[in-house]
Amino acid sequence: MGKVMLELIERKIHFMRSQNVMLDKDLAELYDVRPIRPREQVKRNIKRFPRDFMFQLDEGEIDFMVSQNAIPSRKHLGGHHPYVFTEQGVAMLSSVLNSERAIQVNIAIMRAFVRLKAIISTHKDITYKLSQLERKTERHGEEIQAIFKAIRQLMDPPEWPKRRIGFHAD
Repeated sequence: MGKVMLELIERKIHFMRSQNVMLDKDLAELYDVRPIRPREQVKRNIKRFPRDFMFQLDEGEIDFMVSQNAIPSRKHLGGHHPYVFTEQGVAMLSSVLNSERAIQVNIAIMRAFVRLKAIISTHKDITYKLSQLERKTERHGEEIQAIFKAIRQLMDPPEWPKRRIGFHAD
């Protein structure tokens, strides 16, 4: 389960209902089981999967995923509303599937979720620092404009009253 596997998993993580989730179909593919197997295990062990571990997508969410090219078409889902699993749900699913492959894949998935959180955290830090820099620039911008105005005034020679040179007899 190397870097390629980690990148494959990261592409299968989607953002739904303010959470990072994975489709049941994608998990089945990674665990190398038939797509119905995760759904069967959920139904057999429903107490292990509260709403914050797993939920079923509604029509609007499926349409959104198709429109955003997260999935190629509705047919890709196999004709049902898919279950999606949060990070905790993925961990629980691997415990009920309980195979060597499920254990290895689960470890890779947990690493992908951790890496995704680190990327998001870094992004938030950069965004915060950028907004601080913008505020400083705005405040200093006014001061810099005043300096430029003063320099321009110094660069423009003052207009002296024009007088004729020499002796003038009035």
